[in-house]
Amino acid sequence: MITVASSGKASRATDGPGTEVHPVDVETISESTGTALAMQMATSTRKDMDVSLPEIIGHLNLLLGEDLGADEDEEVRELFHRTYRLLDLKNRPTAETPSFGAFIYLRDAADLTRKLLWIYTQRHGLDAP
Repeated sequence: MITVASSGKASRATDGPGTEVHPVDVETISESTGTALAMQMATSTRKDMDVSLPEIIGHLNLLLGEDLGADEDEEVRELFHRTYRLLDLKNRPTAETPSFGAFIYLRDAADLTRKLLWIYTQRHGLDAP
């Protein structure tokens, strides 16, 4: 959770002295990516995909805002580049995109989210999803 002090500066909320509350809900992100990755093209509707996609994109944007070590790690930097390319509005599915295209995009987004979430958990000493 991010709080804004009266000075206008953002800071992370804490449960108590020295105990940081992480803004990334690992369990929720893990569950929503798991649900998206469990979808099957033959049994999922376009509506199912369209409902899941904004949540996954929200998770991706949240993780991109975290310090995941992209400055020091070439592999993390490459994941960031892949994620930014995927999130570019010209690459996102539209109403005219065939269901298969939306399905592939959702899976790619969920896969990248899972990878970034794993990096997040490793950097913060949390249990991996």
